[in-house]
Amino acid sequence: MSSFTKSTSFNRRALSSLAVESPRSTSSTAFNSPVGSAFASPRTFGGSPRPYTNRLKEISYLFQVLIVAGTLVSFLVIIAGGYLYVVPSLGYNGALQFNTSSVVTDDKECDVFDGNWVVDDSYPLYNASECPFVERGFNCLGNGRGHDEYLKWRWKPKHCNVPRFQVGDVLERLRGKRIVFVGDSMSRTQWESLICMLMTGLDDKRSVYEVNGNNITKRIRFLGVRFGSFNFTVEFYRSVFLVQPGKLLRWHAPKRVKSTLKLDVLDVINHEWSSADYLVFNTGQWWVPGKLFETGCYFQVGNSLRLGMSIPAAYRVALETWASWIEKSIDPNKTRVLFRTFEPSHWSDHRSCNVTKYPTPDTQGRDKSIFSEMIKEVVKNMTVPVSVLDVTSMSAFRSDGHVGLWSDNPLVPDCSHWCLPGVPDIWNEILLFFLFRQQVQ
Repeated sequence: MSSFTKSTSFNRRALSSLAVESPRSTSSTAFNSPVGSAFASPRTFGGSPRPYTNRLKEISYLFQVLIVAGTLVSFLVIIAGGYLYVVPSLGYNGALQFNTSSVVTDDKECDVFDGNWVVDDSYPLYNASECPFVERGFNCLGNGRGHDEYLKWRWKPKHCNVPRFQVGDVLERLRGKRIVFVGDSMSRTQWESLICMLMTGLDDKRSVYEVNGNNITKRIRFLGVRFGSFNFTVEFYRSVFLVQPGKLLRWHAPKRVKSTLKLDVLDVINHEWSSADYLVFNTGQWWVPGKLFETGCYFQVGNSLRLGMSIPAAYRVALETWASWIEKSIDPNKTRVLFRTFEPSHWSDHRSCNVTKYPTPDTQGRDKSIFSEMIKEVVKNMTVPVSVLDVTSMSAFRSDGHVGLWSDNPLVPDCSHWCLPGVPDIWNEILLFFLFRQQVQ
């Protein structure tokens, strides 16, 4: 507005000097000048001495109009700017408390996996002893773990926030849906965690049941839990490699070869997954010599036995097979696909298990995994959108979160699997964030 005031003052001085000149001396100047002709009124052509006064009034009136118009435009710009700034920060006013400003930083999507573990006394999200779908072996507190500090940690991204879990809103969003976990026992743990989280929002726990009446076991191929009141299912398919284990076809193979893993064939139960609304995959824990070569299992591609193929190379071929199936079989308009990266274990060099009381400040290289990097590389080149739940680095700090000796078999320590409640609950909070944020934005 200061520039507006200065301009007006200058023009008024110029008009005052014009007004004191005699009509005769200004007559020819006014009409021959481009400015004069531009502001001249048709009534000045009558030869009356008033046209100059009239022109002066009209010029003054025009500048007043310009001032008013400029003020109005400035006001509208300020209002529009305020709207664009304030309204997005209000975010979604629903129960999940999504906030678009919390997931975008400097016009770029925030990395929710870049953060720290912070103490939060509002955790845990459920009591494992009150959830019938937690395996006894994962209920560490119920199995005698003497302290509960491991339950009080929340993941906090550095530049944004993961929405707090609000069970009522999540139940409504999952109404009529089918969410499927495919993978190994770590996937089953995450499946159990999500069911227990969701059950906290139900008064009638009897409306939640396994569709075939099966109990949870380590080897069962399928488990499906239905939430009758909301008409959705949370399912688990055991497929530890994602690709198909097979019998040995070549009789002249070395004696050490007992079975094969068909890297170019997806698990035969894959037809059960394709109609899901949400598909969450993982594989990694079984891709070790103890689960493969030491049991006599080697790799096969087509009819060819690949005795010299390394585990990382075979893992990459299996991922490519999975990716090809996704692109051929999944309708991205119906099904949302996610892949969770490798979950680090915390065994010592001599295979001993020492569960700490608090998260470790030193990951000792566990925050990196060749499997996790391969997953991200393969997904990046796919045509069907796949979200990567990169939990490797964040989980590497949680040496306090493992089952240890607090399982259903305390004689066998476990620094691979996780206590429930615990770290898998945080994976699920991030999973729900990925599933529902596009609905909000």
